[in-house]
Amino acid sequence: MTVAGSTRYPPFIDDLARSESGRLLRAELGRRWPETPDQLDAIVRYALLPAGKMLRPMMTLHAAEAVGGSPRDVLAAALATEYLHVATLVHDDIIDADTLRRGRPAVPVKYGIPGAIVAGDHLIFHAFRAVVEGGRGVPPGPVVAAVAALAEAGQDLCRGQALEARLVGDLDAGARWYPEMIRLKTGALFRAVCEIGALLGGADQPVASALARYGEHLGMAFQIRDDLLSYLATPEQTGKPATSDLNNGRPTLPLLLAYDAVTDATRVELLAVLHRRGAGPGDVEWIAALLRDVGAVDGARLRMVGHAELARAELAVLTPSAGTDVLTGIAAWMTSGTA
Repeated sequence: MTVAGSTRYPPFIDDLARSESGRLLRAELGRRWPETPDQLDAIVRYALLPAGKMLRPMMTLHAAEAVGGSPRDVLAAALATEYLHVATLVHDDIIDADTLRRGRPAVPVKYGIPGAIVAGDHLIFHAFRAVVEGGRGVPPGPVVAAVAALAEAGQDLCRGQALEARLVGDLDAGARWYPEMIRLKTGALFRAVCEIGALLGGADQPVASALARYGEHLGMAFQIRDDLLSYLATPEQTGKPATSDLNNGRPTLPLLLAYDAVTDATRVELLAVLHRRGAGPGDVEWIAALLRDVGAVDGARLRMVGHAELARAELAVLTPSAGTDVLTGIAAWMTSGTA
């Protein structure tokens, strides 16, 4: 399950999505969620398909491959990580009142909030079922550990979401709690997808733990990357409104770094923009200029690179293989495309 062609950045992830692994995941996802008159399954299918890059399940497959396992054997468990991820997106769109997801109406907009809540819950339970299914033929110990890893990630996601909600509009507290918030909100699931792949692929606990740490650091880099893309990419590239984070008062890292760097008078103005959710005339342009002037985007990029380098260091426990190459390539891709 290697990726054809060289490891280019950022096209590397597009190559990965078109690889044998990507084709297998998409085919299996379509097989498990066919078109149906059942309303609940139809909502879930809309949330899942067409699939995005499927980075998290791809990491599960290649974590298994990197420790000597068969990616095909963990296919169901890999999809479990996509189920949990998409469930959180559906629920996030309710919380944030976002109307756009992956370039089309978000699930709550198309099907209503009650349907979106139930569909998200449905996906969570499917995730646990799929991990167990992906562990068939594996000794009970690693399967139990994989289920526990998914459960812990889900709990951490909830803690991270709750912490982020408490930090809305509070840049003083945001600066203090941001690292923990992104570790829980985003790092946790990346941690689990790699640990699950390693456990079901036959890794011993020290190697599985190293891959879990790789995933956690990679997830934190990914969240910082997402923070940056809010200011560097178009809505067509991100699949959500450019002002989504600002509209929600979310304490992204560039804003926190800017707040730390400016004078008291500018802090007052920045807080005012945040409290009115960027709705004033020229607010978005003022924020963009401020971030550029104080070097906040460059500062956030350095933090992102630091986490990606820590992630790569954890791969030293692995023997060279196609799977290891893919995990290394994902870490390198993480810091591309934001220059």
